[in-house]
Amino acid sequence: MLEENASGGKAHWDAYYTFSKTGRPVHNSITAKFTFKDGLILTHQDHFDFWRCSRQALGISGLLLGWTPMLRKKVQSIAAGSLRSFRAKQGG
Repeated sequence: MLEENASGGKAHWDAYYTFSKTGRPVHNSITAKFTFKDGLILTHQDHFDFWRCSRQALGISGLLLGWTPMLRKKVQSIAAGSLRSFRAKQGG
């Protein structure tokens, strides 16, 4: 699914990957929302079932803790750190 207009858009996609820390397969169904300004993406937000994803990636730990704000914040912190590291290497 792909929707767009002058101010924004929405896309749905399915990500299939192996979670590197556990080697477990993951199928993540994602809806991404965008806003545009001057022909560029201004904001991008992904929406998905975090608990479902964490159960697949982490197994029993994800089942027991995947719904908690603690695990979500931990994952967000790790992802933000990875993004900062990537951007620093790219000079941005």
